[in-house]
Amino acid sequence: MDARTPPLNALKVFEAAARLRSFKKAAEELHVTPTAVSHRVTQLEDVLGMSLFVRDAHGVELTPAARACLPTLQRGLDNVRDFVEQLKLHPQSEVITVRTSPSFSMRWLMPRLHRFIVGHPGVDVYVDTYARLFMELRPGDGRSGLPDSGGDEADITLIYGAGNVPGLLTERLLDAAVTPLCSPALLARHPPLTSPDQLDAFTPLHCDRDAIYGERSLWQLWLDAAGAGHIRTDHGLRFTQASLAIEAAVDNMGIVMCFPVLAAAELEAGKLVAPFDLTIPLASGYQLISSKAANRRPGVMAFKRWLVGEADATRLADRARGATRAPAPATTRAT
Repeated sequence: MDARTPPLNALKVFEAAARLRSFKKAAEELHVTPTAVSHRVTQLEDVLGMSLFVRDAHGVELTPAARACLPTLQRGLDNVRDFVEQLKLHPQSEVITVRTSPSFSMRWLMPRLHRFIVGHPGVDVYVDTYARLFMELRPGDGRSGLPDSGGDEADITLIYGAGNVPGLLTERLLDAAVTPLCSPALLARHPPLTSPDQLDAFTPLHCDRDAIYGERSLWQLWLDAAGAGHIRTDHGLRFTQASLAIEAAVDNMGIVMCFPVLAAAELEAGKLVAPFDLTIPLASGYQLISSKAANRRPGVMAFKRWLVGEADATRLADRARGATRAPAPATTRAT
């Protein structure tokens, strides 16, 4: 506190004594002794360098200066009391940390997050993106899928994988499927694309997600199911994130083997199209992971319920616009 600023408690005592024109009555109101009131008033006078009361045998009277300034002090103390009451109406926000990949954050989570914020003003959401997160959880290997560095700091983790995370609560949020996507302008530059065999005339676009299935890329999975496994896709352009590969497809740089859920905005706007009806469901999907301790927090549970609701809405929207095709036969499913 600035040395020139009088103590708030001394100001409060002075206001009571000035209003009641009595140290004794002020002491009764404040539940202290008259001596304590006198000491606080003297302390305030020392700080201000001036007398506030005229003391005589009949009691105390305010000095002209103190009488003139008293209403200003009373308004200030009323403002302090209003401030405290308003704070009680706005308890401290709960902060939850959500960890996910840059592409899923940018293309699915962030466009929807405002709806949670509006509906839950008492919960602050910190979104932590980790570029290698999707590469950590491989189908069926039982690994935690969480980065070793700081992975336990997230209240909720949204990760692509098969689930099965020991010691954590895991539920499938969204299924995953792949199909080729490209821009209408790119298709217009070539003869009509009527067969997967014609894909060798286009540049394949890849992202690091392909490596999650080991020896078989997402391109190979789809081409094998389409009966065009002989087409080579080990060339083309490679990107570290799915969002970059999608943007490259929008810019007519080639055809991307992509999760339609990540390109929903481009599909709806007509910036990308699916040239074939075949969509291959994958064994893995987007997992919603949290700890038992985190689940005891109201904000975490509210966010999880909201995520599930948004995932349901995503599936309904996909069906409405026909972006989700009929499942392929079981023999073509990725394992």
